Amino acid sequence: MEYLDFELPIKELEDQLAKCQVIGQESDVDVTNTCKQINKKLIETKKHIYKNLTAWQRVQLSRHPSRPYTLDHIRALCGDTFLELHGDRGFKDDKAMIGGLGKIDGQSFMIVGQQKGYNTKTRQYRNFGMANPEGYRKALRLMKMAEKFGIPVLTLIDTPGAYPGLEAEERGQGEAIARNIFEMVRLKVPIITIIVGEGASGGALGIGVGDKVYMLENTWYSVISPESCSSILWKSWEYKEQAAEALKLTSSDMKKQKLIDDIIPEPLGGAHYDRETTFKTVEQYITKGYNELKDLSTKDLIAQRMDKYSQMGEYKE
Repeated sequence: MEYLDFELPIKELEDQLAKCQVIGQESDVDVTNTCKQINKKLIETKKHIYKNLTAWQRVQLSRHPSRPYTLDHIRALCGDTFLELHGDRGFKDDKAMIGGLGKIDGQSFMIVGQQKGYNTKTRQYRNFGMANPEGYRKALRLMKMAEKFGIPVLTLIDTPGAYPGLEAEERGQGEAIARNIFEMVRLKVPIITIIVGEGASGGALGIGVGDKVYMLENTWYSVISPESCSSILWKSWEYKEQAAEALKLTSSDMKKQKLIDDIIPEPLGGAHYDRETTFKTVEQYITKGYNELKDLSTKDLIAQRMDKYSQMGEYKE
């Protein structure tokens, strides 16, 4: 288990608990009470730390290397029913954007999402979860296929942003993302969107237009990352913590601003501490969201979606 800097008090107590248990196993000394006291303190420390997280600490948790990625969610939700589909039928298959058909609780979904890597090799293979234009065009191709056959769409967002390289811009990165947003607003099937990790910039918005938009508790959703915001405003990355607070990018901030529909709770310590519970909770929200949308007519579904996004950003003073 890797620990973030603010989790070091937890690491110290867990190490103490492990040593105490080893002493009890290897000697005749009764350490039961000592272990109980350490465990009690450990639980209290965890509650104190995770109930008082700053915006920057939540950003760190969303990037935790042990956090479940898109494919982890898909395998847990769909089991062996997931069939991955490839290519944009124009340039090539983007490995940072995955998509395919799968069944969740007996209902078929077209699932699209960004995938990061687990180590150096797979991160390079997946381009660190940063899709090129062909990735967004593949996503749109699959969503239009789902529309043709009346299959609801599920998108899982986890990206530091769309790939900003020269080749990506030459192939129309901005147009590809804009086209996806335009087409998703008018898509004739229900769309459920979940931010499972990072939700940065247009890279997230390219598959982020949904009838139901949920965020896992320790994720973030913003027009720019805290580091990039800090480098623009302060000409340095040193102010990333202040930038994270100012951007109002956490799930609770998004909910207050009515930019998402609900927050999916995570186990104490984050999604990586108890993956099975996380997957079950995510499935419950997907099923709940779909049940609220499935009986709407196509006309009402699109009208409701358009109204939802038209109202964003309107304020009365």
